[in-house]
Amino acid sequence: MIYTMTLNPSIDYYVYVDQFQVGGLNRMTKDQKYPGGKGINVSRVLSRIGVPTKALGFVGGFTGQYIQDGLNNEGIETDFVKVEGDTRINIKLKTGEETEINGAGPAISKDKVHELLAKIEGMSNGDTLVLAGSIPSSLDAGLYRDIMRRCMDKGIRAVVDTSGQVMLELLRYRPFLAKPNQQELGEFFHVNIESLEDVLRYGRQLVDRGAQHVIVSMAGDGAMLITTEAAYVANVPQGKVINSVGAGDSLVAGFIGCYAVTGSIQEAFAYGVATGSATAFSSDLCKKEYIEELLPQIKLTQVGESAS
Repeated sequence: MIYTMTLNPSIDYYVYVDQFQVGGLNRMTKDQKYPGGKGINVSRVLSRIGVPTKALGFVGGFTGQYIQDGLNNEGIETDFVKVEGDTRINIKLKTGEETEINGAGPAISKDKVHELLAKIEGMSNGDTLVLAGSIPSSLDAGLYRDIMRRCMDKGIRAVVDTSGQVMLELLRYRPFLAKPNQQELGEFFHVNIESLEDVLRYGRQLVDRGAQHVIVSMAGDGAMLITTEAAYVANVPQGKVINSVGAGDSLVAGFIGCYAVTGSIQEAFAYGVATGSATAFSSDLCKKEYIEELLPQIKLTQVGESAS
């Protein structure tokens, strides 16, 4: 089973206004609501490609119930911890440029954290747990470390997609996959990543620190997969970028979902890039048919020297 954990989920509320006027009355031309959060995005894409998944995390109030109902309606299992207070709403105001207004998440007690951690004890050797997104400021900054230790003890494959020092600290627990984007990779080492050689050099450092596989997404330049044995670059298929939100989460979902079925890292990488691209070329998260339409365009090129 592939589990995802979203510590601070949201309802992503997209509001479309033709000409927004500050201080005036504005009318929407349309609006859309989606269950939001990086881990939730991964579960939604996994479900769309036919891979079983279960979403974990904290939800509360009528907004939390909306998220749970929405996922269940998509055929996604959930095992959320219910907390006091309402799950947040993030507003995406679409009026030419997008303006984001993110809500504050509910306070979470230590008892609720322990309840969430207990769910890891029910997982089995060979399961996968995706840790995606940041840790809310109200929670202990070491929470992901605690989760990773438990994963190591139980033989659970951990996938980490977070930023900053937290990501670097988690590498010692040998995550199955670490997935920074190009900008985040540079921020880890306080450098500007300006070439494929830079991506390979600093991505390799993440492997040296413990990551079993690293995928660095590079927007229009594709993505790079780095393992202990080799490194590969994947191109971007043809298409028009409509929405980059969720593209990285979709890449993660495509990679781990395909790997669960095929056991091939290279096939999983190509499928992941096609999945991320399909979301970027869509108004919402991708659909399986579009992924399979783009997949033949993905070509992998080995770069650097293979490890001896």
